[in-house]
Amino acid sequence: MDHITFTPTVEQLNYTFGGAEPVMRIKPGTVLTLWTEDAYGGRITSRDSVATVALDTEDLNPQTGPFWIEGAEPGDTLAVHLVDLTPARSWGASTLIPFFGGLTSIPVSPTLQEALPERTWIYEYDSAAHTLAFSAHGSDFELALPANPMLGTVGVAPARREVRSSLVPDAFGGNMDTPEMTAGATCYLRVNVEGALFSLGDGHYRQGEGESCGTAVEGAMNVTAIVELIKGGGPAWPRLETDTHLMAIGSGRPLEEAWRAGQVEMIHWLGELYGLDRLDAYQLLTQISQVPIANVVDVNYSAVTKIDKRLLPSAAAYGGVHHELRSAAKALGTISY
Repeated sequence: MDHITFTPTVEQLNYTFGGAEPVMRIKPGTVLTLWTEDAYGGRITSRDSVATVALDTEDLNPQTGPFWIEGAEPGDTLAVHLVDLTPARSWGASTLIPFFGGLTSIPVSPTLQEALPERTWIYEYDSAAHTLAFSAHGSDFELALPANPMLGTVGVAPARREVRSSLVPDAFGGNMDTPEMTAGATCYLRVNVEGALFSLGDGHYRQGEGESCGTAVEGAMNVTAIVELIKGGGPAWPRLETDTHLMAIGSGRPLEEAWRAGQVEMIHWLGELYGLDRLDAYQLLTQISQVPIANVVDVNYSAVTKIDKRLLPSAAAYGGVHHELRSAAKALGTISY
């Protein structure tokens, strides 16, 4: 098994899915040890940082990649197993950005509401306790929160020569911002172009479901992942598998469109796994699914359709590749789950 370590220079960071030259070619089964910059490009560093002054709106959500996967062809499935996600800094940051977030006026849904005041929170990360320190601005309130390292973006190049901003989630993956994208998860993505052109980034040290204000505890991340290729079977929408759950992620606007996409994708997956016709799968899904909201702030919203494996007969999705990758991850001795 090849093991490649890659830390991009500033010039090697990319800000789109599609349209970027690969940083390197790798074989299926490769272990990647990567560093990813935070969504702010490292520009928010203290409580005194002001988003409208510090940020360059064309350089948000930098991605590490893309990687050309040898043998990947349109219609195949790329399996990305997240082995380890470790904060690369001793602090993360979250900000209020004018006319951005779930509870303020935004350009695509304007009102006469004034922009919320800008404010920046710095969360000190205690690597020994694995906690993040929340400190209020308007009072003396403080709280230690468990860290939950995750990746906001995992994706491949879109189909039809599209080039999409790294701020966008869609069928190719991208900026889905789901807390489910954490160590121990295997993400399945449909390959749309030769080589897949896979990228990841947007590390979050913690995020609640929905990412209400538009920014999580954003931070640079050390990432270990195993990338595998499955010939054929590419899903229409991203799928996730953990030891305990099956998940499908839909994205769109309004939120019910994201919900529908994830629901339909899970109906198809249940059909593949158990031979159910779509109406039986629809009925079963109605009784057993959960739907955590991933984000209601990005260019497209994202919703997760989630099923507890304990409610279903045992079935090996994609030939049991999640179990195989998890075993390979254990052998590395660096897993964080």
